Amino acid sequence: MADCIYLVKLGELTLKGTNIRLFEKKLIDNTKTYLKHTKVRIALRAGRMYIEGDETYAEDIEYALKHLIGISGWARARICEKNIDAVKKAVFEEARAAKEAGVKTFKIEARRSDKNFPLTSYEICREAASPVCDAQLLDVDVHRPDLTVHVEVRERCFVYGNAHKANRGLPVGTGGKGLLLLSGGIDSPVAGYRMLRRGMSMEAVYFHAYPYTSDEAKKKTEDLAAVLARYALFMRMHIVSFTEVQMRIKQAGPENWSTMLLRMCMMKAASAIARKVRASCLISGESLGQVASQTIENLSVTESAGDIPLLRPLIGMDKEEITETAVAIGTYETSILPYEDCCVLFAPKHPVLRGTLEEARLLYEKLDCASLIEKAVSEREVKTFSVQRDKN
Repeated sequence: MADCIYLVKLGELTLKGTNIRLFEKKLIDNTKTYLKHTKVRIALRAGRMYIEGDETYAEDIEYALKHLIGISGWARARICEKNIDAVKKAVFEEARAAKEAGVKTFKIEARRSDKNFPLTSYEICREAASPVCDAQLLDVDVHRPDLTVHVEVRERCFVYGNAHKANRGLPVGTGGKGLLLLSGGIDSPVAGYRMLRRGMSMEAVYFHAYPYTSDEAKKKTEDLAAVLARYALFMRMHIVSFTEVQMRIKQAGPENWSTMLLRMCMMKAASAIARKVRASCLISGESLGQVASQTIENLSVTESAGDIPLLRPLIGMDKEEITETAVAIGTYETSILPYEDCCVLFAPKHPVLRGTLEEARLLYEKLDCASLIEKAVSEREVKTFSVQRDKN
């Protein structure tokens, strides 16, 4: 028997039809990527994935399961023989360990996938709880227990305590490829994460304006890309020097239009990079009405400059919802570091609120910056980040 075994509940992919095997294969391949330096065994049967390995790999397995997209939950489980006495013993051990951790109340939930097992799910719950109750180890609370002990009777019998919630969604790599417009703020990393959960693989682009934006701002964004790589399995970031473009905007464009013209130039550059890396869409962290550049009119202006679809996964979310996700995925503390990106530093005091497409096109053509954008794209710096776990 393996030193440790993890029972993993599959997510949304279980709803797929005839192509479910493609999604399952991608999920297993992604799991293997996380655990490529271990000697664990991975199996998928009847809506569950099993990861078994030596105890020395427990931290690696749990790191993988905390970041793997495409699963709804996971737990470290106990395996016991398929008889009620063995189940009762395993449940008692789970309850005793929980009591030592301060747990006071419990309930049992049983799932009998193997219908040849002689007891029903209700009977398993009743029988398995009796030793815990007889020893007055924990009190029963079926409504709001501190601990839920799960018993799953399958090809083997699994017993585990409270399961961990996972990232859900579809396995990364099943939903095409996008290019994320990554800044140093809170929003864009969350937008990237949400599209990863839809199965999309991605690369990122960051626009840098040295010396107006510092190297610390650049490093901050690289750190955010590294965090996203933990979920994406791999992240390539394109760093585009946009200083000359921004100076052209400052010289030739109206001040109140400077942010919108900058965003249009970014769309042009990002579209060019997307074609080079074979991305099918752009992804931004815009949310309707959050700032002046995100009125519906200004969003239309921004989008008009690109020539591939632009996805805005945060469009209907408020700042509190976005921030909660940033905290959960580990980007928030980096995002709030006091190093501003080029959009913030060049923002006008009185920006245009409801730009029109006609005026936007005229102002953009007047800039005559196509060659500057082409030069910035061709001279971009590229950095890569892997899923590797930080063991410090």
